[in-house]
This record gives sequence, C-alpha cells and structure tokens, in this order.
Amino acid sequence: MVANYKEVLYDNETLVTQSLILRKFKKEDAPDILEWGSDEETLKFLTWDGVKTVEEAKAAIVEHYWSRSGIFAIELKSNQKCIGCIDLRLKPDHEKAGFGYVLNRQYWGKGYMTEALSAVLKLCFENLELNRVESCHYVGNEASGKVMSKCGMKLEGISKHGEKIKGIFHDVVYYGILNNT
Repeated sequence: MVANYKEVLYDNETLVTQSLILRKFKKEDAPDILEWGSDEETLKFLTWDGVKTVEEAKAAIVEHYWSRSGIFAIELKSNQKCIGCIDLRLKPDHEKAGFGYVLNRQYWGKGYMTEALSAVLKLCFENLELNRVESCHYVGNEASGKVMSKCGMKLEGISKHGEKIKGIFHDVVYYGILNNT
C-alpha cells in the first residue's frame, strides 16, 4: 500500500466511468438522498436506518458523508442525479479495504453499481496498491453478491447468523479479491 493513502484519496476524490461520476457529496444531493434513503426496500439489508426528511439528509451529508475521504456519491451523468453511495473503508495496517454501497431502487439491475464498484476496485489496486479488498452481503440480497462476482470478487464463505440487522439475524456471505487476480 502506498505510504500516503490520504493523499491518494484526495487526488482521486472524483472517479469518472462511462455512465457515472463518483464524487464527494454536495448539500444539493439531499433531495436525492431522501429519495433512496427513505425507501424501506432499498434500506432492507443496511444497518443504516435512513432518513425521513431533507433536513436529515443534509445532516447525513455533513455528519457522515463528509466525515472522511473514500465516501463517494454516485452521480448518473445523463441527469446529474445522485443515485447512491459507495463507501471505501481502508484498513492501511493490513493493506486492504472493505466497502459498502447503496443504490436508488429505480436504478437497480442496470449495471450502475457494477460500474461504480469496478472504478473503486481499480482505485484500490492501481492507485492505493492494496493487497486485498473484501466485503459481504446478507442472504436474501443476492443481487449484491452478483455485483461483487461481476467485478471479479470470489465467494469465500458464509457465516450463519453472522449479523443482527434491525433485530433480525442474517446469514452473511463473504467475498474477496486479491491484487493481480
């Protein structure tokens, strides 16, 4: 891993793909965040409780999304709409990272999250020189596993009742990818 990962993230705070711009959140994203952050189906497998008002969405931007580098708004180029978030969680001492993501349900199944994750994985391996990237999804959210698989991540195992989300135990499916694989 590069010595100054914060500088690398700063230099790469905007990632551009064919259909998307991954960038820092703006206060103007609050109505878009409210759209997907208040949708129970979108939030079903997230530990985040979401937002119920534009004011709560603005607070989420300031308190969470701006709290550190590596949290990207996913903007659709065609309409400049913030359709989700991808959050890179670096573990520099272990030369690895994890991630989490959320996408507005209206944009599911269109390849946008695969495109966003591919860009983040490229950043991880080419710029940050990480050894490993890992993440998980909960049984019942197989679409998330398909995204990871399409990006070259490999299924590594399942933990029975590995997480308790919103009062319900979920089996957790783990994926990982190594650099140069």
